[in-house]
Amino acid sequence: QVQLVESGGGLVQAGGSLRLSCAASGRTFSIYYIGWFRQAPGKEREFVAAIRWSGDRIYYADSVKGRFTISRDRAKNTLYLQMNSLTPEGTAVYYCAAAYEATSYRDQYNYNYWGQGTQVTVSS
Repeated sequence: QVQLVESGGGLVQAGGSLRLSCAASGRTFSIYYIGWFRQAPGKEREFVAAIRWSGDRIYYADSVKGRFTISRDRAKNTLYLQMNSLTPEGTAVYYCAAAYEATSYRDQYNYNYWGQGTQVTVSS
């Protein structure tokens, strides 16, 4: 089992920045991908960014490329998402997720463990 706990959400004005954190515990050695998804009100959950736990591959959704940065501190078992130049379209619940199989990093159904989510609200 892997436990994931997100933090760092909040209210920010458009153009502002936030950094989300996800603390992983348990059988973290079994993680292959770890990443972020988000779900806006009335919409399906969507892929934001992912990183191989080894750190040698990073992936972004086109909508956040150049503005968001995913990173992880393996010693602390913590994943981060630095979000810059936020827009109101970024308002969503952000979820940390981990997968132990090397299949599609974009597919939420490939992820085995999920955090409880953290709310990000971007005001215009």
